[in-house]
Amino acid sequence: MAEDKKLVREITPMDEDFAQWYTDIVKKAELIDYSSVRGCIILRPYAYAIWENIQAELNARFKATGHENVYMPLFIPESLLQKEKDHVEGFAPEVAWVTHGGNEKLQERLCVRPTSETLFCEHYANTVKSWRDLPKLYNQWCSVVRWEKTTRPFLRSREFLWQEGHTIHETEEEAREETLRMLNVYADMAESCLSMPVIRGRKTDREKFAGALETYTIEAMMHDGKALQSGTSHYFGDGFARAFGIQFSDRQNNLSYVYQTSWGVSTRIIGGLIMTHGDDSGLVLPPRIAPIQAVIIPIAAHKEGVLEKAAELKAALENAGIRVKMDDSDQSAGWKFAEYEMKGIPVRIEIGPKDIEKGQCVIVRRDNREKAFVPIEGLADTVKKTMESLQNDLFTKAKKSLDSRIYEAKTLSEMKETIESKAGFVKAMWCGDEACEEKVKEVTGMPSRCIPFESEKVSDVCPVCGKPAKHTVIWGIAY
Repeated sequence: MAEDKKLVREITPMDEDFAQWYTDIVKKAELIDYSSVRGCIILRPYAYAIWENIQAELNARFKATGHENVYMPLFIPESLLQKEKDHVEGFAPEVAWVTHGGNEKLQERLCVRPTSETLFCEHYANTVKSWRDLPKLYNQWCSVVRWEKTTRPFLRSREFLWQEGHTIHETEEEAREETLRMLNVYADMAESCLSMPVIRGRKTDREKFAGALETYTIEAMMHDGKALQSGTSHYFGDGFARAFGIQFSDRQNNLSYVYQTSWGVSTRIIGGLIMTHGDDSGLVLPPRIAPIQAVIIPIAAHKEGVLEKAAELKAALENAGIRVKMDDSDQSAGWKFAEYEMKGIPVRIEIGPKDIEKGQCVIVRRDNREKAFVPIEGLADTVKKTMESLQNDLFTKAKKSLDSRIYEAKTLSEMKETIESKAGFVKAMWCGDEACEEKVKEVTGMPSRCIPFESEKVSDVCPVCGKPAKHTVIWGIAY
């Protein structure tokens, strides 16, 4: 038993050192390993399985809204990247360059894809001729490289996995609708599958994506009160189209420029999942996204009939569509309990000789460790109901935490005092002047997170300059 407790104590308590707690979990839950390339991580099978489930959820939503998957090259010629000035300036500090092919110096440097707008633009310019070719609703699953100076597993790494949607449209109205539709797809996935409540809103011009006219975001709050930008959707207008010559014959047979969007979610959302639901025993995974939804632990497995009954339960749950594992290894039951708590498996099922005699088993929820004796008959339905309750309860708990830690402030000094004394977001007004936005960041350390779609006014004036306020803004320290 002492060894079992030691396994749990290996995780640093989050209240003691949140950063170390996070690092402990990603290592000890076997999500990642560090590679020999600084700033790059290895996604171990368990982490990749979580990503595959997220990918499947998003892919289904993308295809339901008419999008098709494509794949673009990894490399971008420097001349192509330079065509959109604002875009290249935004990414210049993070770009990795290929200068040699084998032993020969390349005539033109190649950028290792930090994002693919320019490649899609080149392709559109070559393939779109008429309004009948529109819209193009594309998505790409790939990795990208951004040469970050400071890295942390999932949250910031020099190479990471993501999806990037790229669409072009006949009209501005269609493109704007697409931008918001995909933001809502992200928000629905985050809330219904990951049980992560998010704030939907628009980024200020200072914080928007390089080359975009408007950037929309979903912002989540982590256990420590910091924000995590969990997905973004961008409206480009016809800026890229003009830079790359993406024209089509419109319905009046005149040449027009397309209107464009892009949107993306990356493996950083796994970091958000950890920091939204995890506890001092490890991961807590929402059932809809968990690679293993239930684990069966045979108790006194050496006794007659125990392993056979556990195997029957496993088969019944699998037939009901539940992702289940049976651990019949020679590790102690206490070790197994700690191990699967660490991995965040939503439901633990215990079955032993006395349980078999009584026609029952024990189920334990990962989130609140609530234990119940339930009949073996109809176990699959019981497990499904338990998972649904757990999924909803995780969201309710996280939503309560988010709502209770958004604090209102009317003056700059009040904003500063609030963020210094409380972990969370600050809701305050803003006149729209970038100088005032910069002043808030300088004084409080908080950049703007978004202008939320749904929010009440805190006051009538900007807390910096005292001029009439135009927007309610969520401010916060972010990962």
